[in-house]
Amino acid sequence: MTDNETPAEDQVGDRVAGLLLAAGGGRRLGGRPKALLEHRGHPLVEHAVEVLRTAGCARVHVVLGARAADVRARAALDGCTLVDNPDWEQGMGSSLRAGLGSLAATGARAALVCLVDQPGIGAAATARVRARFRDETSLVSAAYAGVRGHPVLLGAAHWAGVAATATGDRGARAYLREHEAEIALVECGDVARPYDIDTEADLVHLE
Repeated sequence: MTDNETPAEDQVGDRVAGLLLAAGGGRRLGGRPKALLEHRGHPLVEHAVEVLRTAGCARVHVVLGARAADVRARAALDGCTLVDNPDWEQGMGSSLRAGLGSLAATGARAALVCLVDQPGIGAAATARVRARFRDETSLVSAAYAGVRGHPVLLGAAHWAGVAATATGDRGARAYLREHEAEIALVECGDVARPYDIDTEADLVHLE
């Protein structure tokens, strides 16, 4: 290998970009942005970025919304591309559209989409999903006891279709339902717990 050559694993890391949706305002958490909730001594957004990087994503785009200035000031997100979503109150669909739009000119061939409020899904599950990337037509989803969940890998050939149907809090749900037969499911229930941090009761999951 010469100095100009890149290991195959690194090339895949460049082709599969991590896309972290971290714009939520935590309405059911008293208006505390989920990105800034503490987990293991760090804001959740830092934890989620580290998961994507450990799983092999060399490029990570983070979509911010609620109190974006505070997140930028308080979280160590060096090396990430930070994407502001001024329409974050419209729901996760708007953040997914903003994130995919930010990746359009990067050369990435797939987006590995993670949610900031799922700290029980770590690098092991995320790497499993990423490993099933084949090309820009790939559609891959983690599954828990056979039920589709996150993270989800969206090949670039699907981005326009996902963006066209991503409204409200549905994210890519409608598009994935229409393309169910194309999705490669990767069972991750043995290495991850797919809970969400949505309410005060869910805070028990934070460490």
